[in-house]
Amino acid sequence: MSEPLGDMRRTHHCCELGLKNVGDEVMLMGWVQRRRDHGGVIFIDLRDRNGITQVVFNPEHDQQVHEKAHVIRSEYVLGVKGIVEKRPDGMTNPDLATGAIEVMVNELKILNEAQTPPFLIEDDIEVSESIRLRHRHIDLRRPKIQHNIITRHRASAAIRNYMNKNGFLDIETPVLTKSTPEGARDYLVPSRVNQGMFYALPQSPQLFKQLLMISGFDRYYQIVRCFRDEDLRADRQPEFTQVDMEMSFVGEEEVMTVAEGMVGAVFKEVIDVDLALPFKRMTYREAIDRFGIDRPDMRFGLELKNISDIVENSGFQVFANVVKKGGIVKALNAKGCENFSRKEIDDLTKFVSVYRAKGLAWIKIRENEWQSPITKFFTEEEKQKMADRLNMEAGDLVFFVADQPKIVNESLGYLRNHLGEKLGLINSDEFNFLWVTHFPMFEYDETEKRYQALHHPFTSPLESDYDKLETDPLAVNSRAYDMVLNGSEIGGGSIRIHQKDLQIKILKTLGMKKEEYNSKFGFLISALDSGAPPHGGLAFGLDRLMTILCGGDSIREVIPFPKTQKGSCLMTDAPSPASREQLMELGIKVDLE
Repeated sequence: MSEPLGDMRRTHHCCELGLKNVGDEVMLMGWVQRRRDHGGVIFIDLRDRNGITQVVFNPEHDQQVHEKAHVIRSEYVLGVKGIVEKRPDGMTNPDLATGAIEVMVNELKILNEAQTPPFLIEDDIEVSESIRLRHRHIDLRRPKIQHNIITRHRASAAIRNYMNKNGFLDIETPVLTKSTPEGARDYLVPSRVNQGMFYALPQSPQLFKQLLMISGFDRYYQIVRCFRDEDLRADRQPEFTQVDMEMSFVGEEEVMTVAEGMVGAVFKEVIDVDLALPFKRMTYREAIDRFGIDRPDMRFGLELKNISDIVENSGFQVFANVVKKGGIVKALNAKGCENFSRKEIDDLTKFVSVYRAKGLAWIKIRENEWQSPITKFFTEEEKQKMADRLNMEAGDLVFFVADQPKIVNESLGYLRNHLGEKLGLINSDEFNFLWVTHFPMFEYDETEKRYQALHHPFTSPLESDYDKLETDPLAVNSRAYDMVLNGSEIGGGSIRIHQKDLQIKILKTLGMKKEEYNSKFGFLISALDSGAPPHGGLAFGLDRLMTILCGGDSIREVIPFPKTQKGSCLMTDAPSPASREQLMELGIKVDLE
């Protein structure tokens, strides 16, 4: 039976007490981590968010309190009053911050009872994620998850401190806004007072932060919730948190410098790591050429090499025909992996097939021969050129993919990452940052038969590429930049378009007619025509950054109440049906047949 708190007031948290407090009378409050009964003396590990203190119920010290303590079970909420004592010799716990002392209890209040929890409140428990998410309020008590959430708070505070000191204003932007095409599906919110009309939840504050620059606020930031209705995976959630910033009268250098400083402040404050500034830089083209993907993990080698020129006239028709049809052939030398079994190679072939590769050719390099079904098709001169370009030595295993450039680069790029993990080439304690710059402005959608903006349609093209906008859009590079950490994109941004005519030209290149772009972006186009300064910015994915900082595998580990991969909250059973009355008020009829 629970008791009222009354006049009992906490004097210390459960990690504060030490030998300096011996003899003090204290009041502690928290949850029962574990209970142990040693020959009549009851020991309780009392836990709060700060740590654990051992409290003792001894019948020789207080018989009445000891009797009362017999009902205590795991996760009961207690208030205890007692005297801090030094633990007996040989009974100290060096692994506990309060391990040199204990509290001899002379007053106990059971503030609340608790049902037996569905799993232990400990790290490294063997329990499914679905059970943990269904009981997330209990899962959040685990030390690791609490550490992650507290670390997230410290990171947010470091971001705010840095931005405030550098002249940025924290300004809120609307959550109910207009649906605009920004790359993913919008979450729509029906309007009761304007039936048949819908708001959209923002995928990002992109247009509003540009409007703030046009309004003259000069430097804006916001730690903001964003929403995207898309298929989920470990690093995606339907609602996520973005560190958003925008600056006026700047180019790429100013934005990158501020972004590096902000990340440096977070790493110093949260994990006391001094980052080497400035970060390395690489163009998009170089990243794709060397690593296959635009967010390369720079902590290990295994670079890709293009051998199209060597094999285009070879006797191996699979390679030669691909090159003749405009494709490419690339290779990856897995140094020292000649001992891979045929099953391991077959498994890697299945791995690259996920990225649409039709096959994975290979050659094992041995002391006196190359072992592979394809070696007989190459001349000695071709073999020597491959050996020189790929640094092929005895003991190596070389993989090849031949196809269209996108397929070759993606399949070998992800194979590279997979081998980096498999071969233990990645130092998990290293933080390797990289800026990837000069992304293509457009990509062509074969399904819809039109151009799409690679980042978003408000990104400025390079001035030197303006003349290609109408004649060769795919050759236009943009003033976009991504910050990559250990192979994960943690932030991306660009210098924006600030001229009305150029913005309209970009929208037309994307296939929009005047009526369409005026309907979707008329308010921005009008604002650009009212004196817009040059401006640019960047947005960081806070969830992704925190996952790396906390050493996690999924952003669900750093979000207090995450959704599943199907976008549902197991704890609250959201989403859920709306009542008939609610739907009628909104003028909505649901027909799922």
